[in-house]
Amino acid sequence: MSSAPENAASGAQAASLPACLFERLVGRPAATWSVDDLVALAAERGVRLVSLMHVGGDGWLKSLDFVPRSRQHLRDILSGGERADGSSLFAGLGLEVGASDILLRPRIETAFLDPFAVQPTLVLLCGHAGRDGARLPQSPDTIVRQAGERLTRELDVELHALGEVEYFLGRRAGEEDVYGANDRGYHATSPFVFGESLRRDAMAVLAEIGVPVKYGHSEVGYVQASKADGFIWEQHEIELGLAPLATAADAVVLTQWVVRNLAHRGGMRCSFDPILRRGHAGTGLHFHFSPVRHGEHLGGRGVDGALSPPARWLIAGLVRMGGALMAFGNRTEGSLIRLTQAKEAPNAIVWGEFDRTALVRLPIVATTEDGRAVSPPTIEFRLPDGSAHPHLLLAAVAQAMVEARGSTDVEALLERTSVTALKRGAGTVTPVPTRFLEVAEALQAHRAALEAGGVFPPVLLDRLIERLRA
Repeated sequence: MSSAPENAASGAQAASLPACLFERLVGRPAATWSVDDLVALAAERGVRLVSLMHVGGDGWLKSLDFVPRSRQHLRDILSGGERADGSSLFAGLGLEVGASDILLRPRIETAFLDPFAVQPTLVLLCGHAGRDGARLPQSPDTIVRQAGERLTRELDVELHALGEVEYFLGRRAGEEDVYGANDRGYHATSPFVFGESLRRDAMAVLAEIGVPVKYGHSEVGYVQASKADGFIWEQHEIELGLAPLATAADAVVLTQWVVRNLAHRGGMRCSFDPILRRGHAGTGLHFHFSPVRHGEHLGGRGVDGALSPPARWLIAGLVRMGGALMAFGNRTEGSLIRLTQAKEAPNAIVWGEFDRTALVRLPIVATTEDGRAVSPPTIEFRLPDGSAHPHLLLAAVAQAMVEARGSTDVEALLERTSVTALKRGAGTVTPVPTRFLEVAEALQAHRAALEAGGVFPPVLLDRLIERLRA
């Protein structure tokens, strides 16, 4: 028979697991929730407001708020969503002002209680539909979902991803800030960093609202206060859990939203800028990918040491279209500074086993004593940074993988762009673009692959190329 302390510990664990609050309250996984479940929870929790959140063309999280007048009104909101002005949300992408009504379509499985709202507020993430009720082609949510579906349909593989969300926290230096040192923050703990508790709070909040989290830690970047502004800055990272592409993209924008809110509440500044200070570590947004077929993760090497075909297609796609992907993953002037100052950022289009300066690498996998992998092997794409539009970037990666699958030169491409070949003097070194004009040229060269299957609207690429060239 268990002792009383053991029973108490077991009860505490049952009260906190699963990590997602609504899954604990409903008693079922999110994929099985219904409108009835949410209406019942809203009544139980005294919900006063409903917020429909969604991602606009600029990659920012938006919201539309309601005060439900009755249970039926709440049902109508959850079931039908509401209209919005598409010409403002997706400016310049072909939605005319005179006929720009679109619909927000709530996704029941994304529901959570807003952890920052004064009034109890039920939040749901939404997709976008056009006037005909079909998915809106210009919507980032539509684009990433269609890209993932096309990949699965044509390759018999589902692509999962996770983001390493890096950020800087800043506050005015005080007498207590005497421990940190420039670019010496990796895995530092308090009192050597002041943002540890905020990072841990963010991880707990993310788990409560249903965002899978792998781990968190302080990062290399640490910028001592200067006479110019008196602010001390330190870098942190929250690495998320593997999820299908659309869910992984949502997880990134929600993580940025949570961290910004906590920083604002704590009187700190928060930055996701690719470069905070010249000469210091930049802010990456590395993505890890895992092709999954029939439940098996295929991102690593097999027992024979060989990479699976899906892994090879993915690496080849990332290498072939790396420059074009910068249009979605490296979107500001600071992006170019981060890549040229060589602080563990890739500056050549190569791939390697563990090399952190490569565009693509295969990280080591932690295993238990009996050889079981603690987490699935992944393929890491180290080019993107904090300016990335995660939905469009992940959609473009999926399109690049499908394109590579149809190519006849995958093996030759992988051979000449591998770090191993370069060390033998047999490879080819192509630098990453360092000007937006070069990114525009790469995007133009690969736009057919992005438009394939009707995934990326041509007008979206037209506008993006115009901006890059300007």
